[in-house]
Amino acid sequence: MGAALFLCAAFNSSGALAQDATPAKTPDRSSIEEVLRGLSRGHTVGQVAVSPDGKRLAWIERADGGAEIRVAPVADMKKSDRVTAASKPEQHCHEDDLAWSPKSNALAFFSDCAVPGDQTDLYLSTLDAKPVRRLTELKGYVEAPAFSPDGKSVAFLYVEGATRPAGALAAMKPPAGVIGEDGVEIQRVAVAETNAPKPGPPVMVSPANLHVYEFDWSPDSKELAYVAADPPGENNWWVAKLYTQALGGDAKAVLAPAEVKGPLHGFQIAVPRWSPDGKTIAFIGGLMSDQGATGGDVWTVSADGGAPRDLSSGRPTSAAWLEWESNDDLFVSELAGGNSQLIRLHIDVDIAAKTITTTFDPPIFSIPGSVGDGRLEMSLSASADHSLFVYKSSTFDQPEEFYAAKLGRKNSEELTFSTQLSHFNEGVEPAWGKSVSLSWTSDTFQVQGWLTMPKDYDPGKKYPLIVLVHGGPAAAEISHWGGGILSAPAFSALGYFVLQPNPRGSFGQGEEFTQANRKDFGYGDLRDILAGVDTVEAQYPIDPNRVGLTGWSYGGFMTMFAVTQTQRFKAAVAGAGISDWQSYYGENSIDQWMIPYFGASVYDDPAVYAKSSAIDFIKQAQTPTLTVVGDRDGECPAPQSYEFWHALRTRHVPAQLVVYPGEGHGFVNPAHRLDVMERAAEWFAHYMPPG
Repeated sequence: MGAALFLCAAFNSSGALAQDATPAKTPDRSSIEEVLRGLSRGHTVGQVAVSPDGKRLAWIERADGGAEIRVAPVADMKKSDRVTAASKPEQHCHEDDLAWSPKSNALAFFSDCAVPGDQTDLYLSTLDAKPVRRLTELKGYVEAPAFSPDGKSVAFLYVEGATRPAGALAAMKPPAGVIGEDGVEIQRVAVAETNAPKPGPPVMVSPANLHVYEFDWSPDSKELAYVAADPPGENNWWVAKLYTQALGGDAKAVLAPAEVKGPLHGFQIAVPRWSPDGKTIAFIGGLMSDQGATGGDVWTVSADGGAPRDLSSGRPTSAAWLEWESNDDLFVSELAGGNSQLIRLHIDVDIAAKTITTTFDPPIFSIPGSVGDGRLEMSLSASADHSLFVYKSSTFDQPEEFYAAKLGRKNSEELTFSTQLSHFNEGVEPAWGKSVSLSWTSDTFQVQGWLTMPKDYDPGKKYPLIVLVHGGPAAAEISHWGGGILSAPAFSALGYFVLQPNPRGSFGQGEEFTQANRKDFGYGDLRDILAGVDTVEAQYPIDPNRVGLTGWSYGGFMTMFAVTQTQRFKAAVAGAGISDWQSYYGENSIDQWMIPYFGASVYDDPAVYAKSSAIDFIKQAQTPTLTVVGDRDGECPAPQSYEFWHALRTRHVPAQLVVYPGEGHGFVNPAHRLDVMERAAEWFAHYMPPG
């Protein structure tokens, strides 16, 4: 099947592999390009980190030829200085991944200044007149530096000899050798000493036979806690365990979700965090469909092992990140409906009754937009006393800026307040229409979604509607500036309403909602989406004969499946989708993710996979569909798109397939990303024009 894909396809001018001619009447691409160029506005910033003493900020921003670090007082970001490993002021490097020392007197970061455009190494700046020191000599992929609490070491994730970034989103290596055995790349925890006399290789701490995804230092700096699994790492995150390991000692598994009873059984764990007394490890646990896209309940387990405890069972939110305030209190970032919020969770232990109860304070802040500091999903940067939280935030209508949440004292009348710290995008206005949050009823659920109006919206006119379904399915569309590879702002600027629903299976309404599409892909979630279309059509001037559907990854699957179930959509664009769950099981590099959702492997229960396979209902499909995919996609391999296109073409349904060379699941080539959006815009303009 893969060989047929390449033998039948031919290169076009964009560098993509294309099948079939474009629609008979192709809109003018130059006008589409002009609109898309107008969307590139605003200042982009990367990670932001507040010093433990709460006095200074460090952040990443774009610079000529790369990215640079700026440091400034929290009270006045205009007084910023560049921190760099560059040997000359005019040298520009790519510098990223910040970590403050516990005493706020040093900053660790990765930089490629020694080998520009190639290998990054760990550097240390003491933020004074002394030269920045290079701590390591590395060869491979690195990320996530973290100082030990005593400030003597910096740990980080390291894939020695890496040929690609870790994770399933990156382009897979072309298959060669003994598959699954040759060339397996393993991510480990490495440690560099801050007082090293000269740069050298780090100490590899975690075992060579475990792929580590996330880690945390113990409060005494003598141990690590980490989430890890047997290699290959891109596949086995879904069966990862929680380990502890003393430096120089052996790894000890303290929690294996596959082996525990109760609601965590067979699910995923992320964001391990050691309590201040070193006795407990908190983490996020639940049904998650991608490593790095975290959502679930807040759990704890003894650092010595034992039964895990769910601290937020039944809470109608999805926790994504956490940090201990004390042994009895946790700060938690969570998604609540369409809002991102920070809450304090209190743990009350009754030793005599042998019970633990939890209470949740009102949100410290709740924002109808995105929040994060640029590290993990919804992570925040906090001062050591947790009186100050710093984060980036944006919405569909407001570009990204830095903000600080100043906390009042607990159990006092002092109020929490938030302050905007940066003004990178002062005066920048969106080149697309305004967005609103909508909710509607579907079956027994209240479903939330976002509606973006056409640019220059005129309520007296009829408009087409594009439904854009997010990936996952355990993820959520959150209001944020800009768009993805299939861009709601771009469609809005071209004259469309855009609905971005969060149907069952999404984060934001608790674990029951996230798990509601298990063994039911394409059915309940499609009902939720169609109910959302009904809601929009009832409230806004939508032309029901010009409704289209698109999405990437799980959204690509939903696009493929939906056009076999309903004639509601007049055109469709399926990005990196899945058409046949049965063949997909043996083609992808991440089959472990499917067991929690389908309940068994395809070899044990093929019927549950067939039930949700678009290819089994292909005779019902009539919707003109454009399909796009990367040729090295390991999450949703190209043969899935080929199968779907081939079936539509055989059934004489208008169809086109475009395969992009060298791309994985997440496209990285800007020209390819632009080409996808231009082709999607042309496709929709042909079959459901916005005029």
